[in-house]
Amino acid sequence: MKSLSRTHYLAGALALMPLAAGAAGTLDLLSANAAGTQIDFTVKTQILILLTLLGLLPVLVLMMTSFTRFVIVLSLLRLALGLQQGLPNRIVTGVALILTLLVMRPIGLEVWDKAMVPFDQDKITMQQALTVAQEPMSRFMLAQTSKTALAQIARLSGEAHITEPKQHAFVVKLAAFLLSELKTAFQIGCMLFIPFLVIDLVVASVLMAMGMMMLSPLVISLPLKLLLFVLVDGWSLTVNTLVSSIQAY
Repeated sequence: MKSLSRTHYLAGALALMPLAAGAAGTLDLLSANAAGTQIDFTVKTQILILLTLLGLLPVLVLMMTSFTRFVIVLSLLRLALGLQQGLPNRIVTGVALILTLLVMRPIGLEVWDKAMVPFDQDKITMQQALTVAQEPMSRFMLAQTSKTALAQIARLSGEAHITEPKQHAFVVKLAAFLLSELKTAFQIGCMLFIPFLVIDLVVASVLMAMGMMMLSPLVISLPLKLLLFVLVDGWSLTVNTLVSSIQAY
């Protein structure tokens, strides 16, 4: 029925693969090109590849987006504020995920319109849909990737002779993108960390000068840092910094 989603169709196909293999002997879902020759995988190999991709899909999707940058910066902000217990991991992850959905929405719509819709209507194959979906994702990742990181990963992968960034393999662009995201996240995290570090130093110096060495500086500095963060509208500034750090693509 047309009303069935592609996800349900794929799940049903996975469940019926052994029966289809016994009846038809082949399953034309995945194939590869090697030296201009079409290679059709066996049914067992296709099942293994599909199940592996389904297990790795959430991680791969997160690694190909700005989620890494957002969650690292928010974790460093929580550490700077001293809210390890007051701001649970689920809240940090949820905020990072919502911001990622906001930033990646144009890319997601483009992938949906150009890849998922034609695949759902049987106009293109799965491999063609993946190839089409790579284009906007590659464009986004290259816009956030530094030339130094891309050159380093290309040299390590043996693609140093490629001069056009778009011609690199997708895994090379993904690795360079992750390296650049880690660097950018720590740079933003340091900028957010310094003001709260100054407050900690000032409070610790004042307590030591007053001879109150037994009193933990965190007891005094925590409300001061929270008050400063609220007065400057820290969450709005943080969100604006994170979203603005994404380069146009």
